[in-house]
Amino acid sequence: MSAVPQLGAEAAQGASNRTATVDVVVPVHNEERSLPGCLEVLSRYLGEGFPFSWSITVVDNASTDATLQVAHGLARKMPHVRVLHLDRKGRGLALRTAWGYSDADVVVYMDVDLSTGLDALLPLVAPLVNGHSDLAIGSRLAPGSRTVRGGKRELISRGYNKMIRWTHGARFTDAQCGFKAARTEVIRPLLRRVEDDSWFFDTELLLLAEHNGLRVHEVPVDWIEDVDTRVNVLRTATDDLAGLVRVARAKITGAARVPGLPQRPEPRAAHPQAVLAKRENGLLWQLVSFGAIGLVSTVLTSLLYALLRGWWPPLLANLVALTVTTVWNTEANRRYTFLQQRGSSGRVHAQGLIVFALYYVVTSGALLGLHAYAANPSRWLEVLVLILSSVVGTALRFVLLRSWVFAAPAREEEMS
Repeated sequence: MSAVPQLGAEAAQGASNRTATVDVVVPVHNEERSLPGCLEVLSRYLGEGFPFSWSITVVDNASTDATLQVAHGLARKMPHVRVLHLDRKGRGLALRTAWGYSDADVVVYMDVDLSTGLDALLPLVAPLVNGHSDLAIGSRLAPGSRTVRGGKRELISRGYNKMIRWTHGARFTDAQCGFKAARTEVIRPLLRRVEDDSWFFDTELLLLAEHNGLRVHEVPVDWIEDVDTRVNVLRTATDDLAGLVRVARAKITGAARVPGLPQRPEPRAAHPQAVLAKRENGLLWQLVSFGAIGLVSTVLTSLLYALLRGWWPPLLANLVALTVTTVWNTEANRRYTFLQQRGSSGRVHAQGLIVFALYYVVTSGALLGLHAYAANPSRWLEVLVLILSSVVGTALRFVLLRSWVFAAPAREEEMS
């Protein structure tokens, strides 16, 4: 008996006969032209080969054209289609409302333009039906995906998702692909904590899911850009940046923890005679990993400082350079150096900020001392002093991270 069974067509059909119901939500705003073609194609695809019981919910959020009338007309002709109307605009609001009211086992979201190939729908839903994953997302950036879109959107998408990974340590590759699914029992507690009602909704939902230990499954998709879009790129980018800061603050304060979520058991071997590997986390590994990460951080800090020093005084340039690189440094150490820490917490973030403050005092004190000794030191002498003080600060940082921030429980210390 396999520990992680694959859900083939026959098994999927059996699961659907027992429990599985899927609700596909299509949010629309002023889409009277696109909606009929979307529902025709989607209904035909689901009716011909989809192995689960299904329904389609069209969520009209504050359309000012004939979208609502078109939706009701289509629902009268299509028995699996239902319509939900909202008086306020917002994709996040539409999904929050429809997913919150849905009585299906699995809820899905897809864009009305059907930019994502429907062949990815079953791989998206199947890991949720069999319990392997909690949320599933389509990814235009995962290995195996194929996309057709302009260079501007490609650059913005890749840059935004890289920012999420660097600042929050996210493991998913594509936050905003309009192709997502979730188990209803998991999504409802999360929805109560998601604050955004617009385009940042997807990112916030995924960040909260990972922060609370949920498993997010990624499916590489085929995706073709539809240039008839309602997205204001500049406004969306500004809102997304503000949202990332807000979620980071929620993680630090502990407000991002969501009670009532189903708990996934720890992994264990299926074979009774399995010889288990021990996760490497000794002092030697920590020194090597921390040193490599610290070396990269020091180089990045020095380069940023040299660049920013052309405009700003030394203390401000040092603060900005350190702040930018510390975000990456802390997350890299959490994931690769101190392996017993599987997730973030308010305590860890707060202690990390204190360690950063001490590191800043060491490096800034060295720069102040240099300027007290020499009135006009050269730029590269400043950089040299910064590098040397960074080495001292890094050693202090390692000691504090190992003995305080990421301190192993007493039992683990005895075993190591």
